[in-house]
Amino acid sequence: MWALCIGALVFVSITHWLYRWRNPRCNGKLPPGSMGLPLLGETLQFFAPNTSSDIPPFIKNRMKSYGPIFRTSLVGRPVIISTDPDLNYFIFQQEGQLFQSWYPDTFTEIFGRQNVGSLHGFMYRYLKNMVLNLFGPESLRKMLPEVEQVARARLQQWSSQDTVELKEATATMIFDLTAKKLISYDQEKSSENLRENFVAFMEGLISFPLDIPGTAYHKCLQGRERAMKKLKNLLQERRANPRKEQSDFYDYVLKELQKEGTILTEAIALDLMFVLLFASFETTSVAITLAVKFLSENPLVLKQLTEEHEAILKNRENVHSGLTWREYKSMTYTFQFINETARLANIVPGIFRKALRDIQFKGYTIPAGWAVMVCPPAVHLNPAKYEDPLAFNPSRWKGMETNCASKNFMAFGGGMRFCVGTDFTKVQMAVFLHCFLTKYRWQAIRGGNIVRTPGIQFPNGFHVRIIKKDATHEST
Repeated sequence: MWALCIGALVFVSITHWLYRWRNPRCNGKLPPGSMGLPLLGETLQFFAPNTSSDIPPFIKNRMKSYGPIFRTSLVGRPVIISTDPDLNYFIFQQEGQLFQSWYPDTFTEIFGRQNVGSLHGFMYRYLKNMVLNLFGPESLRKMLPEVEQVARARLQQWSSQDTVELKEATATMIFDLTAKKLISYDQEKSSENLRENFVAFMEGLISFPLDIPGTAYHKCLQGRERAMKKLKNLLQERRANPRKEQSDFYDYVLKELQKEGTILTEAIALDLMFVLLFASFETTSVAITLAVKFLSENPLVLKQLTEEHEAILKNRENVHSGLTWREYKSMTYTFQFINETARLANIVPGIFRKALRDIQFKGYTIPAGWAVMVCPPAVHLNPAKYEDPLAFNPSRWKGMETNCASKNFMAFGGGMRFCVGTDFTKVQMAVFLHCFLTKYRWQAIRGGNIVRTPGIQFPNGFHVRIIKKDATHEST
Protein backbone atom coordinates (compact mmCIF):
# COMPACT_ATOMS: atom_id res chain seq x y z
CA MET A 1 0.00 0.00 0.00
CA TRP A 2 2.79 2.41 0.98
CA ALA A 3 4.66 1.53 -2.22
CA LEU A 4 1.55 2.30 -4.25
CA CYS A 5 1.13 5.68 -2.53
CA ILE A 6 4.79 6.59 -3.02
CA GLY A 7 4.60 5.53 -6.69
CA ALA A 8 1.51 7.67 -7.22
CA LEU A 9 3.16 10.64 -5.50
CA VAL A 10 6.25 10.31 -7.70
CA PHE A 11 4.08 10.05 -10.82
CA VAL A 12 2.09 13.15 -9.89
CA SER A 13 5.28 15.08 -9.05
CA ILE A 14 6.91 14.19 -12.39
CA THR A 15 3.73 15.01 -14.29
CA HIS A 16 3.48 18.38 -12.55
CA TRP A 17 7.18 19.09 -13.20
CA LEU A 18 6.78 18.25 -16.92
CA TYR A 19 3.73 20.49 -17.15
CA ARG A 20 5.62 23.35 -15.49
CA TRP A 21 8.58 22.80 -17.85
CA ARG A 22 6.36 23.04 -20.90
CA ASN A 23 4.26 25.89 -19.47
CA PRO A 24 6.55 28.24 -17.51
CA ARG A 25 4.98 30.67 -15.05
CA CYS A 26 4.51 34.16 -16.38
CA ASN A 27 2.73 37.29 -15.19
CA GLY A 28 1.23 37.82 -18.60
CA LYS A 29 1.35 36.20 -22.03
CA LEU A 30 4.56 34.42 -23.02
CA PRO A 31 5.62 34.51 -26.67
CA PRO A 32 4.65 31.28 -28.47
CA GLY A 33 7.16 28.48 -28.83
CA SER A 34 8.32 25.18 -27.39
CA MET A 35 10.53 24.48 -24.40
CA GLY A 36 11.61 21.15 -25.93
CA LEU A 37 12.72 18.23 -23.82
CA PRO A 38 13.11 18.61 -20.04
CA LEU A 39 16.52 20.09 -19.12
CA LEU A 40 17.86 19.63 -22.65
CA GLY A 41 15.29 21.90 -24.25
CA GLU A 42 15.96 22.47 -27.96
CA THR A 43 19.73 22.62 -27.52
CA LEU A 44 20.55 19.85 -29.99
CA GLN A 45 18.45 21.42 -32.72
CA PHE A 46 20.03 24.83 -32.09
CA PHE A 47 23.57 23.47 -32.43
CA ALA A 48 22.82 21.15 -35.38
CA PRO A 49 25.32 21.88 -38.21
CA ASN A 50 23.97 23.48 -41.38
CA THR A 51 25.55 24.67 -44.61
CA SER A 52 22.99 27.34 -45.48
CA SER A 53 23.90 30.98 -46.03
CA ASP A 54 20.29 31.84 -45.25
CA ILE A 55 18.71 32.36 -41.83
CA PRO A 56 19.66 29.27 -39.74
CA PRO A 57 17.04 26.51 -40.13
CA PHE A 58 16.40 26.44 -36.36
CA ILE A 59 15.41 30.12 -36.45
CA LYS A 60 13.68 30.11 -39.84
CA ASN A 61 11.41 27.16 -39.03
CA ARG A 62 10.29 28.72 -35.76
CA MET A 63 9.71 32.10 -37.36
CA LYS A 64 7.28 30.38 -39.73
CA SER A 65 5.56 28.56 -36.88
CA TYR A 66 5.52 31.23 -34.17
CA GLY A 67 6.36 34.61 -35.70
CA PRO A 68 9.31 36.98 -35.13
CA ILE A 69 9.38 36.60 -31.32
CA PHE A 70 9.31 33.12 -29.76
CA ARG A 71 10.44 31.18 -26.71
CA THR A 72 12.65 28.13 -26.37
CA SER A 73 15.10 26.55 -23.95
CA LEU A 74 18.83 26.30 -24.62
CA VAL A 75 21.33 24.51 -22.38
CA GLY A 76 18.76 24.35 -19.59
CA ARG A 77 17.93 28.06 -19.77
CA PRO A 78 14.61 29.65 -20.87
CA VAL A 79 15.26 32.01 -23.77
CA ILE A 80 13.20 34.50 -25.77
CA ILE A 81 14.55 34.72 -29.34
CA SER A 82 13.96 37.96 -31.20
CA THR A 83 14.07 38.39 -34.96
CA ASP A 84 11.96 41.54 -34.63
CA PRO A 85 13.92 44.74 -35.52
CA ASP A 86 11.80 46.84 -33.13
CA LEU A 87 12.41 44.54 -30.16
CA ASN A 88 16.11 44.28 -31.02
CA TYR A 89 16.42 48.06 -31.06
CA PHE A 90 14.46 48.32 -27.80
CA ILE A 91 16.77 45.78 -26.13
CA PHE A 92 19.91 47.69 -27.16
CA GLN A 93 18.47 51.04 -26.13
CA GLN A 94 17.44 49.72 -22.70
CA GLU A 95 20.85 48.29 -21.83
CA GLY A 96 21.42 48.74 -18.11
CA GLN A 97 17.79 49.73 -17.49
CA LEU A 98 15.59 46.78 -18.47
CA PHE A 99 18.25 44.45 -19.86
CA GLN A 100 21.85 43.63 -19.13
CA SER A 101 24.51 41.71 -21.00
CA TRP A 102 24.37 37.97 -20.44
CA TYR A 103 25.98 34.98 -22.10
CA PRO A 104 25.66 31.21 -21.69
CA ASP A 105 27.81 29.46 -19.10
CA THR A 106 30.04 28.15 -21.90
CA PHE A 107 30.98 31.72 -22.77
CA THR A 108 31.70 32.88 -19.22
CA GLU A 109 33.68 29.76 -18.32
CA ILE A 110 35.86 30.15 -21.42
CA PHE A 111 36.37 33.92 -21.26
CA GLY A 112 36.26 34.25 -17.48
CA ARG A 113 33.49 35.35 -15.16
CA GLN A 114 34.97 38.85 -15.06
CA ASN A 115 35.39 39.29 -18.81
CA VAL A 116 34.35 42.61 -20.34
CA GLY A 117 31.21 41.10 -21.89
CA SER A 118 29.88 40.01 -18.50
CA LEU A 119 30.56 43.24 -16.60
CA HIS A 120 28.08 46.09 -16.29
CA GLY A 121 27.76 49.77 -15.49
CA PHE A 122 30.81 51.78 -14.51
CA MET A 123 33.18 48.80 -14.67
CA TYR A 124 32.19 48.05 -18.27
CA ARG A 125 32.61 51.70 -19.29
CA TYR A 126 36.00 51.82 -17.56
CA LEU A 127 37.27 48.77 -19.48
CA LYS A 128 35.78 50.05 -22.73
CA ASN A 129 37.80 53.27 -22.37
CA MET A 130 40.91 51.20 -21.68
CA VAL A 131 40.40 49.26 -24.92
CA LEU A 132 39.81 52.47 -26.87
CA ASN A 133 43.26 53.55 -25.71
CA LEU A 134 44.56 50.74 -27.92
CA PHE A 135 41.97 50.54 -30.71
CA GLY A 136 40.69 54.14 -30.87
CA PRO A 137 41.08 56.30 -34.03
CA GLU A 138 44.29 58.05 -32.94
CA SER A 139 45.99 54.77 -32.04
CA LEU A 140 44.87 53.18 -35.32
CA ARG A 141 46.21 56.14 -37.29
CA LYS A 142 49.64 55.53 -35.76
CA MET A 143 49.28 51.78 -36.25
CA LEU A 144 48.40 51.99 -39.97
CA PRO A 145 51.98 51.77 -41.36
CA GLU A 146 52.68 48.70 -39.23
CA VAL A 147 49.46 46.99 -40.35
CA GLU A 148 50.44 47.63 -43.97
CA GLN A 149 54.00 46.43 -43.45
CA VAL A 150 52.81 43.17 -41.88
CA ALA A 151 50.27 42.56 -44.67
CA ARG A 152 52.86 43.15 -47.39
CA ALA A 153 55.42 40.88 -45.73
CA ARG A 154 52.94 38.02 -45.27
CA LEU A 155 51.60 38.28 -48.83
CA GLN A 156 55.15 38.19 -50.17
CA GLN A 157 55.79 35.09 -48.07
CA TRP A 158 52.57 33.36 -49.16
CA SER A 159 53.23 34.08 -52.85
CA SER A 160 56.33 31.88 -52.64
CA GLN A 161 54.26 28.89 -51.46
CA ASP A 162 52.31 26.47 -53.65
CA THR A 163 49.08 27.02 -51.72
CA VAL A 164 47.97 28.86 -48.61
CA GLU A 165 45.09 27.99 -46.29
CA LEU A 166 43.73 31.52 -46.07
CA LYS A 167 41.77 31.31 -42.82
CA GLU A 168 44.74 29.94 -40.84
CA ALA A 169 47.26 32.22 -42.54
CA THR A 170 45.31 35.45 -41.92
CA ALA A 171 44.49 34.38 -38.34
CA THR A 172 48.19 33.91 -37.62
CA MET A 173 49.04 37.24 -39.24
CA ILE A 174 46.49 39.18 -37.20
CA PHE A 175 47.20 37.32 -33.96
CA ASP A 176 50.94 38.03 -34.23
CA LEU A 177 50.33 41.74 -34.79
CA THR A 178 47.75 42.02 -31.99
CA ALA A 179 49.87 40.03 -29.53
CA LYS A 180 52.78 42.32 -30.27
CA LYS A 181 50.69 45.44 -29.58
CA LEU A 182 49.12 43.94 -26.45
CA ILE A 183 51.96 42.09 -24.75
CA SER A 184 55.06 42.49 -27.00
CA TYR A 185 54.75 38.79 -27.83
CA ASP A 186 56.95 37.56 -30.69
CA GLN A 187 56.28 33.99 -31.81
CA GLU A 188 59.71 33.66 -33.43
CA LYS A 189 61.42 34.50 -30.13
CA SER A 190 59.11 32.46 -27.89
CA SER A 191 59.50 28.83 -26.91
CA GLU A 192 55.71 28.45 -26.71
CA ASN A 193 53.08 28.97 -29.43
CA LEU A 194 50.53 31.12 -27.61
CA ARG A 195 48.01 31.05 -30.45
CA GLU A 196 47.66 27.25 -30.34
CA ASN A 197 45.73 27.71 -27.11
CA PHE A 198 43.09 29.72 -28.97
CA VAL A 199 42.54 27.62 -32.11
CA ALA A 200 39.60 25.52 -30.84
CA PHE A 201 37.78 28.43 -29.27
CA MET A 202 35.31 29.38 -31.99
CA GLU A 203 34.13 25.78 -32.22
CA GLY A 204 33.56 25.53 -28.49
CA LEU A 205 32.58 29.08 -27.64
CA ILE A 206 28.86 28.54 -28.21
CA SER A 207 28.71 24.81 -27.58
CA PHE A 208 26.98 22.33 -25.33
CA PRO A 209 28.79 22.61 -21.96
CA LEU A 210 29.95 19.01 -21.71
CA ASP A 211 33.32 19.05 -19.96
CA ILE A 212 34.65 15.61 -20.89
CA PRO A 213 37.76 14.77 -22.95
CA GLY A 214 37.18 15.01 -26.69
CA THR A 215 34.42 17.62 -26.62
CA ALA A 216 34.84 21.11 -28.09
CA TYR A 217 33.98 22.63 -24.73
CA HIS A 218 36.68 20.61 -22.93
CA LYS A 219 39.31 21.66 -25.49
CA CYS A 220 38.30 25.29 -24.99
CA LEU A 221 38.71 25.10 -21.23
CA GLN A 222 42.11 23.44 -21.57
CA GLY A 223 43.23 26.11 -24.02
CA ARG A 224 42.04 28.86 -21.69
CA GLU A 225 43.94 27.37 -18.75
CA ARG A 226 47.20 27.23 -20.71
CA ALA A 227 46.77 30.72 -22.19
CA MET A 228 45.89 32.28 -18.84
CA LYS A 229 48.94 30.70 -17.26
CA LYS A 230 51.11 32.22 -19.98
CA LEU A 231 49.48 35.67 -19.63
CA LYS A 232 49.83 35.58 -15.85
CA ASN A 233 53.52 34.66 -16.09
CA LEU A 234 54.09 37.53 -18.53
CA LEU A 235 52.34 39.95 -16.18
CA GLN A 236 54.49 38.82 -13.25
CA GLU A 237 57.66 39.16 -15.35
CA ARG A 238 56.65 42.68 -16.39
CA ARG A 239 55.93 43.60 -12.75
CA ALA A 240 59.36 42.36 -11.73
CA ASN A 241 61.07 44.21 -14.61
CA PRO A 242 58.98 47.32 -15.39
CA ARG A 243 59.79 49.36 -18.49
CA LYS A 244 60.72 53.01 -18.31
CA GLU A 245 58.41 53.95 -21.18
CA GLN A 246 55.01 52.50 -22.13
CA SER A 247 55.47 50.31 -25.20
CA ASP A 248 52.44 48.02 -25.24
CA PHE A 249 49.00 47.54 -23.68
CA TYR A 250 50.41 45.48 -20.80
CA ASP A 251 52.42 48.53 -19.69
CA TYR A 252 49.21 50.56 -19.71
CA VAL A 253 47.41 47.85 -17.69
CA LEU A 254 50.21 47.73 -15.13
CA LYS A 255 50.07 51.49 -14.76
CA GLU A 256 46.32 51.25 -14.08
CA LEU A 257 46.82 48.41 -11.57
CA GLN A 258 49.33 50.50 -9.62
CA LYS A 259 47.09 53.56 -9.29
CA GLU A 260 45.85 54.30 -5.80
CA GLY A 261 42.21 53.30 -5.36
CA THR A 262 42.06 51.56 -8.76
CA ILE A 263 38.99 49.42 -9.46
CA LEU A 264 41.00 47.22 -11.83
CA THR A 265 42.06 43.83 -10.48
CA GLU A 266 44.61 41.41 -11.84
CA ALA A 267 41.86 38.86 -12.59
CA ILE A 268 39.85 41.39 -14.62
CA ALA A 269 42.99 42.57 -16.43
CA LEU A 270 43.97 39.02 -17.41
CA ASP A 271 40.45 38.18 -18.62
CA LEU A 272 40.51 41.39 -20.68
CA MET A 273 43.81 40.48 -22.35
CA PHE A 274 42.49 37.00 -23.07
CA VAL A 275 39.31 38.32 -24.72
CA LEU A 276 41.19 40.91 -26.78
CA LEU A 277 43.66 38.35 -28.11
CA PHE A 278 40.90 35.99 -29.20
CA ALA A 279 38.40 38.52 -30.54
CA SER A 280 40.97 40.44 -32.55
CA PHE A 281 42.11 37.59 -34.77
CA GLU A 282 39.29 35.05 -34.96
CA THR A 283 36.44 37.18 -36.27
CA THR A 284 38.64 39.29 -38.56
CA SER A 285 40.34 36.28 -40.16
CA VAL A 286 36.91 34.73 -40.86
CA ALA A 287 35.77 38.01 -42.42
CA ILE A 288 38.89 38.30 -44.62
CA THR A 289 38.54 34.69 -45.77
CA LEU A 290 34.89 35.22 -46.66
CA ALA A 291 35.76 38.50 -48.39
CA VAL A 292 38.22 36.71 -50.70
CA LYS A 293 35.68 33.93 -51.29
CA PHE A 294 33.01 36.51 -52.22
CA LEU A 295 35.47 38.24 -54.58
CA SER A 296 36.23 34.89 -56.24
CA GLU A 297 32.51 34.41 -56.88
CA ASN A 298 31.73 38.00 -57.96
CA PRO A 299 34.11 39.21 -60.70
CA LEU A 300 32.31 42.54 -61.20
CA VAL A 301 32.72 43.37 -57.51
CA LEU A 302 36.38 42.36 -57.73
CA LYS A 303 36.86 44.67 -60.71
CA GLN A 304 35.28 47.68 -58.98
CA LEU A 305 37.14 47.10 -55.71
CA THR A 306 40.47 46.67 -57.51
CA GLU A 307 39.89 49.88 -59.47
CA GLU A 308 39.35 51.83 -56.24
CA HIS A 309 42.64 50.63 -54.79
CA GLU A 310 44.63 51.05 -58.00
CA ALA A 311 43.31 54.62 -58.23
CA ILE A 312 44.87 55.30 -54.82
CA LEU A 313 48.28 54.30 -56.23
CA LYS A 314 47.78 56.36 -59.40
CA ASN A 315 46.97 59.49 -57.42
CA ARG A 316 50.17 59.32 -55.36
CA GLU A 317 53.24 61.35 -56.14
CA ASN A 318 55.32 58.34 -55.14
CA VAL A 319 53.60 55.05 -56.03
CA HIS A 320 55.85 53.18 -53.57
CA SER A 321 55.02 55.33 -50.53
CA GLY A 322 52.94 53.87 -47.73
CA LEU A 323 49.20 54.08 -47.24
CA THR A 324 48.09 57.28 -45.53
CA TRP A 325 45.14 57.80 -43.18
CA ARG A 326 43.53 60.10 -45.76
CA GLU A 327 43.78 57.36 -48.39
CA TYR A 328 42.32 54.84 -45.96
CA LYS A 329 39.35 57.11 -45.19
CA SER A 330 38.76 57.62 -48.94
CA MET A 331 38.00 53.91 -49.56
CA THR A 332 34.25 54.42 -50.05
CA TYR A 333 33.51 51.23 -51.99
CA THR A 334 35.81 49.23 -49.70
CA PHE A 335 33.73 50.16 -46.65
CA GLN A 336 30.57 49.22 -48.54
CA PHE A 337 32.24 45.91 -49.40
CA ILE A 338 33.21 45.30 -45.76
CA ASN A 339 29.65 45.97 -44.57
CA GLU A 340 28.21 43.62 -47.17
CA THR A 341 30.71 40.94 -46.17
CA ALA A 342 29.76 41.38 -42.51
CA ARG A 343 26.03 41.30 -43.36
CA LEU A 344 26.25 37.97 -45.18
CA ALA A 345 28.91 36.46 -42.91
CA ASN A 346 26.81 36.70 -39.76
CA ILE A 347 29.86 35.70 -37.75
CA VAL A 348 27.99 36.37 -34.51
CA PRO A 349 24.82 34.20 -34.66
CA GLY A 350 23.27 35.60 -31.48
CA ILE A 351 23.63 38.54 -29.08
CA PHE A 352 22.47 37.71 -25.56
CA ARG A 353 20.88 39.84 -22.88
CA LYS A 354 18.93 39.12 -19.67
CA ALA A 355 15.66 40.74 -18.62
CA LEU A 356 16.04 42.56 -15.29
CA ARG A 357 12.28 42.67 -14.66
CA ASP A 358 9.05 41.64 -16.37
CA ILE A 359 8.88 43.50 -19.68
CA GLN A 360 5.82 44.04 -21.88
CA PHE A 361 6.36 44.24 -25.63
CA LYS A 362 3.81 43.92 -28.46
CA GLY A 363 1.38 42.06 -26.22
CA TYR A 364 3.95 39.59 -24.88
CA THR A 365 5.66 39.40 -21.50
CA ILE A 366 9.38 38.71 -21.18
CA PRO A 367 9.74 37.36 -17.63
CA ALA A 368 12.40 38.73 -15.30
CA GLY A 369 15.52 36.59 -15.31
CA TRP A 370 14.90 35.09 -18.75
CA ALA A 371 17.61 35.30 -21.38
CA VAL A 372 16.89 37.13 -24.62
CA MET A 373 18.77 36.35 -27.83
CA VAL A 374 18.83 38.93 -30.60
CA CYS A 375 19.31 37.12 -33.92
CA PRO A 376 21.39 39.21 -36.39
CA PRO A 377 21.06 36.75 -39.35
CA ALA A 378 17.27 37.14 -39.33
CA VAL A 379 17.69 40.92 -39.53
CA HIS A 380 20.48 40.92 -42.13
CA LEU A 381 18.67 38.48 -44.43
CA ASN A 382 15.23 40.04 -44.19
CA PRO A 383 13.87 40.51 -47.77
CA ALA A 384 11.66 43.35 -46.53
CA LYS A 385 14.81 45.36 -45.72
CA TYR A 386 17.37 43.98 -48.18
CA GLU A 387 16.38 43.34 -51.78
CA ASP A 388 17.54 39.86 -52.84
CA PRO A 389 19.15 39.39 -49.40
CA LEU A 390 21.34 36.40 -50.30
CA ALA A 391 22.98 38.26 -53.19
CA PHE A 392 26.39 39.79 -52.56
CA ASN A 393 25.92 43.43 -53.53
CA PRO A 394 28.16 46.04 -51.85
CA SER A 395 26.49 48.81 -53.87
CA ARG A 396 23.34 48.40 -51.79
CA TRP A 397 25.22 50.43 -49.14
CA LYS A 398 25.73 53.41 -51.45
CA GLY A 399 24.55 56.57 -49.73
CA MET A 400 24.05 54.73 -46.42
CA GLU A 401 25.98 55.18 -43.18
CA THR A 402 28.56 52.39 -42.94
CA ASN A 403 30.05 53.16 -39.52
CA CYS A 404 27.22 52.56 -37.08
CA ALA A 405 24.61 50.05 -36.01
CA SER A 406 20.91 50.36 -36.82
CA LYS A 407 17.69 48.39 -36.52
CA ASN A 408 18.64 46.57 -39.72
CA PHE A 409 22.40 46.16 -39.31
CA MET A 410 24.08 44.83 -36.19
CA ALA A 411 27.11 42.91 -37.43
CA PHE A 412 29.21 44.83 -34.88
CA GLY A 413 26.66 44.79 -32.06
CA GLY A 414 24.46 47.67 -31.00
CA GLY A 415 23.66 50.20 -28.32
CA MET A 416 26.24 51.01 -25.68
CA ARG A 417 27.96 47.67 -26.38
CA PHE A 418 28.73 48.45 -30.01
CA CYS A 419 31.99 46.56 -30.59
CA VAL A 420 34.96 48.75 -29.64
CA GLY A 421 37.17 46.74 -32.01
CA THR A 422 35.08 47.58 -35.09
CA ASP A 423 37.49 50.21 -36.40
CA PHE A 424 40.46 47.89 -35.84
CA THR A 425 38.71 45.16 -37.84
CA LYS A 426 37.96 47.58 -40.69
CA VAL A 427 41.56 48.82 -40.77
CA GLN A 428 42.86 45.25 -40.91
CA MET A 429 40.48 44.28 -43.71
CA ALA A 430 40.88 47.45 -45.79
CA VAL A 431 44.67 47.48 -45.59
CA PHE A 432 44.90 43.76 -46.39
CA LEU A 433 42.61 44.18 -49.41
CA HIS A 434 44.65 47.19 -50.58
CA CYS A 435 47.93 45.26 -50.47
CA PHE A 436 46.33 42.13 -51.91
CA LEU A 437 44.40 43.58 -54.85
CA THR A 438 47.07 46.02 -56.05
CA LYS A 439 49.96 43.55 -56.08
CA TYR A 440 48.53 40.03 -56.34
CA ARG A 441 45.96 37.77 -57.94
CA TRP A 442 44.87 34.35 -56.73
CA GLN A 443 43.35 31.03 -57.70
CA ALA A 444 40.98 29.11 -55.46
CA ILE A 445 42.36 25.57 -55.17
CA ARG A 446 40.05 23.72 -52.80
CA GLY A 447 37.79 24.15 -49.79
CA GLY A 448 35.83 27.29 -49.07
CA ASN A 449 32.67 25.47 -48.03
CA ILE A 450 31.05 26.78 -44.87
CA VAL A 451 29.41 25.03 -41.92
CA ARG A 452 27.55 26.86 -39.15
CA THR A 453 27.13 25.24 -35.71
CA PRO A 454 25.84 28.01 -35.30
CA GLY A 455 29.26 29.74 -35.33
CA ILE A 456 30.87 29.81 -38.77
CA GLN A 457 33.60 27.32 -39.69
CA PHE A 458 35.57 26.27 -42.77
CA PRO A 459 35.80 22.47 -42.25
CA ASN A 460 38.14 22.03 -45.24
CA GLY A 461 39.76 25.44 -45.02
CA PHE A 462 40.01 27.74 -48.04
CA HIS A 463 43.17 26.93 -49.97
CA VAL A 464 44.36 29.44 -52.56
CA ARG A 465 47.42 30.02 -54.71
CA ILE A 466 48.65 33.62 -54.46
CA ILE A 467 50.47 34.97 -57.51
CA LYS A 468 52.34 38.27 -57.80
CA LYS A 469 51.07 40.44 -60.63
CA ASP A 470 53.44 41.03 -63.54
CA ALA A 471 55.70 44.07 -63.47
CA THR A 472 53.72 45.90 -66.15
CA HIS A 473 50.43 45.57 -64.28
CA GLU A 474 52.12 46.29 -60.96
CA SER A 475 53.47 49.67 -62.09
CA THR A 476 50.08 50.97 -63.27
